[in-house]
Amino acid sequence: MRSYLFAPGDSPDKMAKAIGCGTDVAVLDLEDSVAPDNKAAARKAAASVLKDVPRGGAQVYVRVNSFDTDLMEADLAAIADGRPDGIMLPKSQSVADVIRLNGLLHELQVAAPEPGGLVKIIAIATETAASLFQLGSYAGGGERLDALCWGAEDLSADLGAQSNVDEHGRYTGPYELARTLCLVGARAAGLEPIDGIYGNFRDQDGLWDSCRRALRDGFSGKLAIHPAQVPIINRAFTPSAGDVERARRIVEAFAAAGNPGVIGLDGEMLDKPHLERARKLLALADRYARAPLQ
Repeated sequence: MRSYLFAPGDSPDKMAKAIGCGTDVAVLDLEDSVAPDNKAAARKAAASVLKDVPRGGAQVYVRVNSFDTDLMEADLAAIADGRPDGIMLPKSQSVADVIRLNGLLHELQVAAPEPGGLVKIIAIATETAASLFQLGSYAGGGERLDALCWGAEDLSADLGAQSNVDEHGRYTGPYELARTLCLVGARAAGLEPIDGIYGNFRDQDGLWDSCRRALRDGFSGKLAIHPAQVPIINRAFTPSAGDVERARRIVEAFAAAGNPGVIGLDGEMLDKPHLERARKLLALADRYARAPLQ
C-alpha cells in the first residue's frame, strides 16, 4: 500500500470522502482528531460509515485510542460489526501492545471483510521515548501485524522538545533517528515501513520531495492528512516506466547469464542485491498496475 489517508471519526462526510478519493487505505480516526467529549459520537459515526459507505477499492482501517486511555475496548466494540480491514494502533510501546490488541480483536470477534480473513494491525511505533528502544521487538507480532509507521508530534511532546524541525523545516536528529529505527525495525521483522505525515498539505513540491526521499530510503508508503496529498503519494510510490524497464533488463540479464553472482550491464557491475531490488520493484509494478510515473 502506498497512501494512508486519515479522516476524523466525528465527520461522516470526510470519512466517506476519504474512502472514495483514491487512497489505498482510508484511516477512520477515533484518536487525535476527535475531542474527548466527542469520542462516543465518533465511534457511532465510524461504525455507520463502515457498514454503509461503499469501500470504492480502498481498504478501511480504524485508528483506535491508545491503551493508556482506557478507551480502546469501547472503540473496538463499536466498530466490530463493521468489519474493518485493519486497526491502527497508536502509541505502541513494543510488540507486547500488538499481542494485547490481537487478543482483544479475538475476544471481541472483530471480523475482516473477507470470510476467514484477519483484521490487520498497523502499529505507530515511535510516539514515546521508551518505544524507540523496542523497535527491534516486532518480529514476534503475529500474522495480523502488517506494518509499522512513525510519528513525530507525540514523540516531541514526550521528549519535552520546543520543536521537532529546524529553521529549514527539516526534522531534527531525534526524529530522524525515530524514522530510521522504524524503517529498520519494520524490515527486520518482515513488515512494511510507512513514512510519517508531511504536515503542509498545500506544499505539493515539498510533499513530492518527502515521498521520493522515503522511497529512496526503503519506505513503501506514506501517511496523508488531506485528500489532495493522495495522488502525489500514489504517484511517487508507483514505479516509473523507466524504473520498470531497467528492472526487467536486470532480471533478464541475470537469467541469460545463468544467474551468476555478478553481471555487467551498461558498464555497471551488478550483484545479488541489485537483482533482489529489481524483482521487488517489478512485483510492486504488478501490484499497482496503474498509470506509470513519467
